[in-house]
Amino acid sequence: MQGQLNEALGEHGLAPVAPPARVSGGDICDAWRVDTDTGRVFLKTLGATHAGVLESEAAGLEAIADTRTLRVPKVLGQGTTPDTAWLALEWLDLGGGGRDAEHALGTQLAAMHRHTAERHGWHEDNWIGRTTQPNEWCDDWTTFFAEHRLRHQLELACEAGVGNLLRAPGDALLERLPELLAGHVPEPSLLHGDLWGGNWGVADSKPVIFDPAVYYGDREADLAMTRLFGGFGSSFYEAYESAWPLSPGASRRDALYRLYHVLNHANLFGGGYVSQAAGLMQSLITK
Repeated sequence: MQGQLNEALGEHGLAPVAPPARVSGGDICDAWRVDTDTGRVFLKTLGATHAGVLESEAAGLEAIADTRTLRVPKVLGQGTTPDTAWLALEWLDLGGGGRDAEHALGTQLAAMHRHTAERHGWHEDNWIGRTTQPNEWCDDWTTFFAEHRLRHQLELACEAGVGNLLRAPGDALLERLPELLAGHVPEPSLLHGDLWGGNWGVADSKPVIFDPAVYYGDREADLAMTRLFGGFGSSFYEAYESAWPLSPGASRRDALYRLYHVLNHANLFGGGYVSQAAGLMQSLITK
């Protein structure tokens, strides 16, 4: 960490008093523990050209915090030097979650989802990882999910050179989407947007979520992401269902919503995610 970034942190009341220490938690960003003259902070950095990623993260954390339902790390400062985009967050000593924490997470997530908007989308486009996430407001959920989630990812796949395996089943699935979502008219709930097991933890015996990709959409999309990589026990799902039961047919829509994230991983990382996305689309088409 060099002079310009130190100076920028100091202007936000976060002047470093010791060299930073690299820590885990930086799949997309570099992550640091920084001891400052006002306490320890968690610092995320990226190249300055990717400043929008951290700006969107800060906005998403603040939007969730405003609901007063689930704890998120407090945003302490965010900015850009000529070389580096940075985001300073409250330092939290995070641990794993037991049944009580999972139960609280399910209950509080349902409460967060009850914060709704009139339309699906968000006031600006944002990012999921390093992938752009279009959020143009839309009255109809099926249209929003088709155009701003699935079609967008399929177009990125073609640009990345992996569309040969995905374009045909993707087009077929988009044609069938109105049938798969027929009669399903969800409220536009505030979503975390990227709620996998690595994006939550426990601090002071309470659940904490972070690294959001927020927008207003079908709350089932958040729950589908929790099932993609694991990390959420039965207590979580039981508590959510008790607080706000899901609509009929939710289990049938689960794979459809997981597909968005599999496509995103195919675009970010390639490899087996490409064939996984193709197989998932084929199974949805033939249902």
